[in-house]
This record gives sequence, structure tokens and C-alpha cells, in this order.
Amino acid sequence: MTLLSDRTIFQNAWVVDDLAAAMKKWTDFYGVGPFYVLDHLDLTGTLYRGAPSELVLSVGLAQAGPVQVELIQQHNRGPSVYRDMIDEGRSGFHHVCVYTHDFKSDQAVFEAAGYPTAMEGGSPDGVVKFAYFDTRKDFDIFTEVISQAPILMARNDMVRRAAMDWDGSDPVRIITEDGYRVP
Repeated sequence: MTLLSDRTIFQNAWVVDDLAAAMKKWTDFYGVGPFYVLDHLDLTGTLYRGAPSELVLSVGLAQAGPVQVELIQQHNRGPSVYRDMIDEGRSGFHHVCVYTHDFKSDQAVFEAAGYPTAMEGGSPDGVVKFAYFDTRKDFDIFTEVISQAPILMARNDMVRRAAMDWDGSDPVRIITEDGYRVP
């Protein structure tokens, strides 16, 4: 059996109905934070089950020990891998994520195992590539694979470093081109 190019699960992700409320719950109860927010990402042009789709979402990222926590709120009503599993107005665990060193090879591994590509896309410049594979038949969740692009790795390192000695200040940080702002 061919193995994935990287088998380390670095992220657990939940789809949430209210991102601000979910981040507050994680911060207040688990002490996880700070959350870095990618606000209203327009992923129009992403392929959903092979067809172009419209997708607008916000994402909150924080580090909990060795695992990144991702909270996702979908803003539009269109179909998506998120709605395949979590109905609008509901929240729940959705996927794990691993990095890839060879996107096409890893995609072939998933598909050969009977896990179809449910959604795929990436950055406009092609540097970041991601895909969600429908692994629900065996694992009850989706699995995301994402490239180890330098910009992505730098952002994830920023999130990890911020959590290390976090003192509770600025629990929500909205990512901007020159750093972040607080709501």
C-alpha cells in the first residue's frame, strides 16, 4: 500500500454556526488562544465535487499544544464539504488535516482507497493547494490535505508561537496584510 507523503495530523477542525461565540467558548473554557481570523475568505472558483462553486467563509486558527484548532463559519448558502456534514445553523467536528509534499501523489492515494476528492482549490498564484477527501465511510469525517507552502507554514508558525506564552490579551486577532487588528 502506498502511504501519504506526510501522515502527521496537525489540525482538527470544526464547522461552527457563530465563529465569534465559538472562539469565546474555546478561549474561556479551554484557555486556547489567541485565535487568528481569516475573515470572509472568498473561495469562489473552488471545485466542489468536480464543479466550480461559490464559497465564502471565515476561519479562526489557534494552537492547542501540538494541534492546531480550526473553526470554520460558512457565510453563503451554497453546497460545500462543510454543508455535506454539518447542516446550516449547526456546529460539529468536521475534519483533520495533514500536509502534503506531493499533492498529486497523495490525491491518488486517497482516490485509490475509495475516498473521492470532494473539494479542491488553492491560492490564485497556485502556491497553496488544498483538497478535502470524503473519508466519512470509514472515519465519519473528511480529511484535508494542504501543501507546505512557505506563506502557509509562516502563518501556522505565527499561530503556534503566539499560543506558547499567551497571556490572554487580544484573544481574537483578525489577520491583515501588515499583521493583525483586534475587533
